[in-house]
Amino acid sequence: MPLFNFTLTLSGVTADTEGLEDALFTAGCDDALVCFYGTAVYLEFDRHAPTLAQAVLSAIRDIESAGVRARVESVDSTLVGLSDIAELTGLTRQAIALLKEGARGSRQFPGPVQRVTGNSPLWHWRTVVDWLAREARIPADSPLIANAHVLDSINLALQLRSSMEKNVVLGYLQQLESQHSLPVQH
Repeated sequence: MPLFNFTLTLSGVTADTEGLEDALFTAGCDDALVCFYGTAVYLEFDRHAPTLAQAVLSAIRDIESAGVRARVESVDSTLVGLSDIAELTGLTRQAIALLKEGARGSRQFPGPVQRVTGNSPLWHWRTVVDWLAREARIPADSPLIANAHVLDSINLALQLRSSMEKNVVLGYLQQLESQHSLPVQH
């Protein structure tokens, strides 16, 4: 069975949550390292499962059944910087920078989606990996592609689940997918 590495960010618990590590271990997270960024909690998993989706979803189930009021907010690697792209693909950072600048390739490198005007812009990993495959910079059958799609979809589901305005978001989605222009509802 394949081994999948991924990171899940939690809410509802902090570094000060009593019995956190023991509760997570008992709930089935014995394949995770509990980590802290300040008081925020995230888990780095090395989980065996038939698919990445099954690995991530079973980890979420285990965390949220631990009885410590932990809730998974996101799975890592959906937003990436240039260094992340290089590390994930095995290409050099310089090669990625040249693709981004249009000095190599088709000059169609995807635009960043966050921190566009800053020094450390971020890209959707799914969009970048799809583009790299189209450009033959990575193999078209690379597991990076399918895994990026899975992580992106799970993150969208987690975001929608956490939204206090889920019905409003779904309404916007319906409007965006509609063939007819509808007035924007607020």
